[in-house]
Amino acid sequence: MKDITVVVIGSGVAGLSAALELAQFDIAVEIIEKSDFTGGHAIRLACKATDQCVKCGACIVEEKLDQAVRNSRIRILTGSRIESISKTERYAICLNQKPKYIDAQKCTACGVCLQQCPQEGAIIQGVSRNHSPFFAINQKECLYPADQSCSRCREACPEKAIALDARAGQIVCEADAIVLATGFSLYNPQNKPYGYGVFKNVLTNMELEDIVRRQGQVIRPSDGQPARKIDFIQCVGSRDAKLNHLWCSKICCGSTLRMAVLINARQPESEISCLYIDVQSFGRDFVPFYRRIQEKVRMMRAIPGDIFETPEGQLRVTYITDDTHETIEETFDCVVLSVGLQPCKESLEVAGQLNLKVGGSGFVRPSEIDGEAFNNGVFSAGAVGGPMGIAESIASAGETSLKILKYLEA
Repeated sequence: MKDITVVVIGSGVAGLSAALELAQFDIAVEIIEKSDFTGGHAIRLACKATDQCVKCGACIVEEKLDQAVRNSRIRILTGSRIESISKTERYAICLNQKPKYIDAQKCTACGVCLQQCPQEGAIIQGVSRNHSPFFAINQKECLYPADQSCSRCREACPEKAIALDARAGQIVCEADAIVLATGFSLYNPQNKPYGYGVFKNVLTNMELEDIVRRQGQVIRPSDGQPARKIDFIQCVGSRDAKLNHLWCSKICCGSTLRMAVLINARQPESEISCLYIDVQSFGRDFVPFYRRIQEKVRMMRAIPGDIFETPEGQLRVTYITDDTHETIEETFDCVVLSVGLQPCKESLEVAGQLNLKVGGSGFVRPSEIDGEAFNNGVFSAGAVGGPMGIAESIASAGETSLKILKYLEA
């Protein structure tokens, strides 16, 4: 379809999948991404394969991103936030784009800038081979934008790829249809009684993904030593009436159990426990997979209580067993909180600009359910409409792409 453009808001697995599907039909696609790096949450996942693939989906996201950056019909606009959306015959989407401090054409990902920067968090790095540039400058932490007191990264860069005086810009994208694929945010467990943000060895599952991807095993942040005794706590921020988060996040059980298999394979001396409410099934071979898990992981249906740090630096976990209702205390080297999926602020902001309905859960209600998409050309894909995993997000994007093609042909 020549001279047709579709704007996809969000570059997670759903957004990338929708863009690739549409590009096959000669449709130009503009992907708008607010962060400096593409791929959403899923690009941060560590591959869970041991002696065989366990269908975690991490490699699929990398493949999708690789295909998208190589596709001439797809343009990706990172560091871009939507200022306004209007419509006459077509949609006009006005974007504010962050300064491009690092030139992607010059940067070789050598890492000298990160090594030389004296301010923690001022330079952040990507996680994918398809992140270009591989580094980005965080305006909130960088010393230069405030008072020009530090320019060490620019001076040290051997390729002269850093321009600290770069300015923000504005871009207007025109579109015949829009796909809202802004995904989800992760629950922040700081208000839970688990010591997150207080004790260094209390991590979220996504932070554990980062550690395993970089280090190859579970390393305690407090001392850099391998964690031998690890406890996972499920449903943190999900299925919680006090938070009005009554939904299951769907992905936490599969992620935890696959991670447990990986840890057991790489650190066979480890002892892994998992406190859960119920176990969400996944995949056609779930039953035999779960039986194997139970041989290696201590699965405990229990309600976790407070977590405290011992003088030796371990974590003392209190939990109440489901069967005997006993209160038990146990110490661990590391505790991993499997945090739930929840609506993200950006999704709600864009939904408001597009006049999309928001359900009682706070997730965006897909406009096509109400029969509105074929009137206004606004569609949704992936977890913006509710929790879903990688495979389900890809399927959702495929369905959305077919609906867009029908809309454009009408």
